[in-house]
Amino acid sequence: MRLRKVLGLMAIIIIIGCVFVINKYIYKKNQLAFKIEDPLYEAVMKRDILSLMISYPEYIKDVTREENNKVYVILNSGKKILYDDKKIKNRWQKAGNPDIQDMMEQIYPLNDITEILPDNYNPGCVRIYPLLKEVYGANKSQVQANLVKVSIGYRFVEFNKQNNAAVALQSVMKELLPLARQNHKVYAAAFPCNGTYNYRLIGGTNRLSSHAFGIAIDLNSNKYDYWRWATREEGQKRLNSYPREVVRAFEKFGFVWGGKWGNFDIMHYEYRPELIFKARYFSEKPTLGLPWYDGLQNNEKAMKYVWLIEERLASG
Repeated sequence: MRLRKVLGLMAIIIIIGCVFVINKYIYKKNQLAFKIEDPLYEAVMKRDILSLMISYPEYIKDVTREENNKVYVILNSGKKILYDDKKIKNRWQKAGNPDIQDMMEQIYPLNDITEILPDNYNPGCVRIYPLLKEVYGANKSQVQANLVKVSIGYRFVEFNKQNNAAVALQSVMKELLPLARQNHKVYAAAFPCNGTYNYRLIGGTNRLSSHAFGIAIDLNSNKYDYWRWATREEGQKRLNSYPREVVRAFEKFGFVWGGKWGNFDIMHYEYRPELIFKARYFSEKPTLGLPWYDGLQNNEKAMKYVWLIEERLASG
């Protein structure tokens, strides 16, 4: 009898352990952050850096490996941004004091989603502010100097011209407006626009919103759009009915959708070309034995950065 109880207890422990491992896998499967001793660490790091360099070509000029094996991206101003601070951080620490690895680790899902994502899965909510300030403006007056008017059909909105952000939004609207005229659901999801530039902090934090840089747009709002306003069940109903034509138009031109965040923000689109590039080309973990840039060999623009990264980080 005692042996049977012991065996039963062991079985329960094994089952609990398996459930934990499975849940951990589900959470981690779209996160490509590896410890430095992992054989795939260098490949993922190079992919992240390539995604940044090709997405901000006029603002990132180089990459370097320095003492203690620390790797930095170098901006045109000479400022350096650390790739990996080697610190173990929770989700709030990553958002508050991120390195490049923290920003890039959660893969944005380009495929359609049918369920609200886990609340700790928010690709795009970690932002490197030194990079954003270098590109879009270091303070309110600099950001405002970079704003231009973009036509969204029935009116104009302000958007940042740097790094082709305003051009990207205009391209989205050229695709979206004809669809909206033909499809009432598309029109109702997109218009009227709820806002673009607004120099403000993210609610409950001391961090600037992406709206403060003029690189985000909120479309027509619904009471179930935002995780602070609605339950996950209400957010799920909104997700189910949301027209995917709108999402695809924005993603095509470098925007991520807040509907693909666990802390959902369904009306929100944010210009983050580095996340879209990584999602397109590096959504799966690297394969040992293949180049880390596999699939880009015929992309002349990308290969220019690949060779630079290989040269600068050759000692890794």
